[in-house]
Amino acid sequence: MADVLALVAACLFALAATLQQKGALGMGEVSLGKPSSFVNLAKQTWWLFGTLALLAGYVFQAVALDNGKLAVIQPLLVTTIVFALPLGYLLTQQHVNREQVVAAGLVVLGLAIFIVVGDAASGNDDAPSWEWAIVIVVLGIASALLVVFGGRGSLARKAAAFGACAGLLYGLSASLWKPTAATLDADGLSGMLSNWEFWAFAVAGILAFLVQQVSLATGKLAPSVAMTSVLNPLVGIVVGTLLLDERLADPTWHKVVAYIGLGLALAAAVSITRATEEPKTTDPVDVDSSSVATPAT
Repeated sequence: MADVLALVAACLFALAATLQQKGALGMGEVSLGKPSSFVNLAKQTWWLFGTLALLAGYVFQAVALDNGKLAVIQPLLVTTIVFALPLGYLLTQQHVNREQVVAAGLVVLGLAIFIVVGDAASGNDDAPSWEWAIVIVVLGIASALLVVFGGRGSLARKAAAFGACAGLLYGLSASLWKPTAATLDADGLSGMLSNWEFWAFAVAGILAFLVQQVSLATGKLAPSVAMTSVLNPLVGIVVGTLLLDERLADPTWHKVVAYIGLGLALAAAVSITRATEEPKTTDPVDVDSSSVATPAT
């Protein structure tokens, strides 16, 4: 059941990214240094619909994480890029080529192997605070470096770098939801609100949301969504394995095959970032290149 909820969340995340991008097209630059650009985004109807889809995706993901293992649920979110390809084609005129379709198929195949063969048999809901502190610092530094890196170069590079940053922060937020949900179940709302992990979860999620909007506003949907979809589950796998002691079930060959399948899915998702996005229509119309709609958590 948790697996199904995770797939629904992935579909909603893809729909959210596409609609938010559709709302951002033609607005000009969206920047962390320009708060007014986010205010303008909030005035776009399509962007608001996308945000509602994103919130719905959060709900499904939260329930899935509360009922499943972090290292299993998070990898399923890689399917976001699979759902995003047809949605981007239909809603924001993204060009989808044969290589992208093949890569999307490999994502599905790899994840199917991971889910069927692998099975997280154990794990905890929380870890010592000092371990969480190390994870937060490391991911915080990596996120800052990606923002600096993405600020230079092409739009595709910016989309990928900011998308990767959003993926790291979304992965951190999802990881922190495990202890937050455990506190909510044990101590109720007041206990959760007094827990530092809840506030770290909220801050990471909000920052991820803002960074993702910058990535989507570049107009490059595939690299943006692909990098977010890859880094998000990778953080979940690392945190689930190292901090929460989540392990795939024996025998050993099951684990090997499962991780090979996961590696195939992640590699296929990354390959999608190399695709060149072009308008779906090829009519020889003279249009100012600065106004061409190239897709923008």
